[in-house]
Amino acid sequence: MANITETLEKAAETLRRSEIAEPRREAATLLAFALDKDKIYLIAHSEYELLAAEETYFQALLQRRASREPFQQIAGRQEFFGLDFIVTKDVLIPRPETELIVEHAINILRELESPRFCEVGTGSGCISVSILHELKNASAIGLEISEKALEITSRNAEIHRVAERLDLKISDVFAALTQEKFDVIVSNPPYIAREEIDELQPEVRDYEPHVALTDENDGFSIIEQLIEEAPRFLESDGFLLIEIGFNQAAHVIEMFDAKIWRAVEILPDLQNIPRMVRAQIYSAPGDVAAR
Repeated sequence: MANITETLEKAAETLRRSEIAEPRREAATLLAFALDKDKIYLIAHSEYELLAAEETYFQALLQRRASREPFQQIAGRQEFFGLDFIVTKDVLIPRPETELIVEHAINILRELESPRFCEVGTGSGCISVSILHELKNASAIGLEISEKALEITSRNAEIHRVAERLDLKISDVFAALTQEKFDVIVSNPPYIAREEIDELQPEVRDYEPHVALTDENDGFSIIEQLIEEAPRFLESDGFLLIEIGFNQAAHVIEMFDAKIWRAVEILPDLQNIPRMVRAQIYSAPGDVAAR
């Protein structure tokens, strides 16, 4: 049987032929997962010869990755905001830039005695679960159009022991709500234009759920709906936090009615890409009338 060094060399070549960036690093990540070891183990035990069962298992994983299936789906998990989340083909893979929403929501809600928020489009639950895990006095409603995605949200909420404070509902945007009010509404909506889907990396285009990627329109329709309908469900001085695409900031700013919203900001992610819109509604009807 081949040892770790030989196995990595062959695996890296396989991934290179599939046009995967950093094939050696990816091969090492995959092999470490297959062996249930860390990468330091691979270096320290480079002459270790894989058992037949280990080789068979690794090769099966390698073929999946060579087909451009994301490693996170192969592993079934992804780290986000310091927590591990279950990931399947039914939800978006949590991404570091989305942590911006979590950070700002926590900063707003931590000042309140009994904070309450709503997430539109829960997906894996990474946003809501992370906020609730950090703020033990908070509660939330999570809205999601996909029943399968909502099942993943529920599982992640159970794992991180916040399920009792997260009320989950099948909903097309705000459709399932009636008279509820929230201090903050958060969302990472489908903001990719339909015409841009084919240009995405195969890992995204072929394996992540299209309903979470695109509105099947110009990428702005769900964002616009969130901005128009959120005021009905926000407390006075409440906030709306929405993740947006890298080229959407100027158009999104124009969607906010100055008679309803104040302090509308576009905030950059760690790569200095405009990534999130943060907006606050006026505190009382008199404030709006005075504008």
